[in-house]
Amino acid sequence: MRWRRFFLLWVTAWVLTICLACDHRSSQLAGVAEAQPSSVTTPSLELPVATRAALAGRDLYNPPRGDVRLAVISDLNSAYGSTDYEPEVDLGINLLPFWQPDLVLCGGDMVAGQKASLTATQIQAMWEGFDQHVAAPLRRYRLPFGFTIGNHDASAAPAINGGFLFQRERDLASQYWNRPEHHPGVQFIDRSQFPFYYSFVAKNIFFLAWDGSSSRLPVDKLAWVEQALTSPAAQQAQLRILIGHLPLYGVAVGRDEPGEVMDQADALRAMLEQYNVHTYISGHHHAYYPAHKGQMQFLHTGILGSGPRPLIAGTAAPRKTLTVIDVQFDSPERTRYTTYDMQTLQPIPFDQLPRSLTAHNGLLLRRDVPDLNASERSLCEQELSVDLCRA
Repeated sequence: MRWRRFFLLWVTAWVLTICLACDHRSSQLAGVAEAQPSSVTTPSLELPVATRAALAGRDLYNPPRGDVRLAVISDLNSAYGSTDYEPEVDLGINLLPFWQPDLVLCGGDMVAGQKASLTATQIQAMWEGFDQHVAAPLRRYRLPFGFTIGNHDASAAPAINGGFLFQRERDLASQYWNRPEHHPGVQFIDRSQFPFYYSFVAKNIFFLAWDGSSSRLPVDKLAWVEQALTSPAAQQAQLRILIGHLPLYGVAVGRDEPGEVMDQADALRAMLEQYNVHTYISGHHHAYYPAHKGQMQFLHTGILGSGPRPLIAGTAAPRKTLTVIDVQFDSPERTRYTTYDMQTLQPIPFDQLPRSLTAHNGLLLRRDVPDLNASERSLCEQELSVDLCRA
């Protein structure tokens, strides 16, 4: 009898010990969940395996979402002829589903061409590499892709005897993009000159891509741009955004010179302002700088690929970046940028960037700076002129 009583007591104690241990473990797990950083927002959709792997061990900030979200990348390529990509390219592409953008935009230089000795086989291999690292994952993630052609994709540099110096690269770029299986997933308005000049709409925003792979836009192409911007699709949209490879104004060391920016920048800006273009998104300079001038916003998109450059002012080190744009139609600014340093994955505050840049062809103000102060204006006018220092 005593033995039975002892056995029952021992079993009861054992069960209680297990229950208490389970309860303590549950409390620990609840504490871990509550301790997650408030800046990290886990998207509601289940993330792809590659995205979960990219996020492992990282506290990645997800900004408050606007009416429309865009993710912007640029200059993905490596050395001439390369079919592989830098780690930041793969990381950036695989992180995109975390932010759940409505559209991904690219400022050009998706492959590493613009070299006369590259054979057709080598050029096709570059586009196959791009497809493997960038386009196919975007299709798999069901993310529409709007892009502009860069000088290393299919340069519009003119040949001495007419036509284009890199006609073969242009032909093969067109061939790649016009295959049905490579459809970028956007809703085209005009694709008659795709991929060099085209327009599309997404979420009540009108997008226009022009061929900024060289500094000059032919007269007939400028006429097409104006026609596109006056179209009902453009004027009925709540916002108009232009994407092109070369920027209007210089921002980076080694690129702040004629030929590395669009010719007649002020005249182009005046035309774009006439049709209420809100933002021009560009690449090529390999340096991130959010700016405004006149009535327009300018996003100089940083690089994901090889060769980041320093800005022409300030002390910030060159870095690779990816920008998330949240569009809020009813806000005065209309857009909000969150730009990530792709090595640390931390957002870059505006105050880490120069308040202004004095390019060879005009002044740019940082996005959040309304105007130059007296000292800044005096220095700008000494370096340039009164006219060029107008913001």
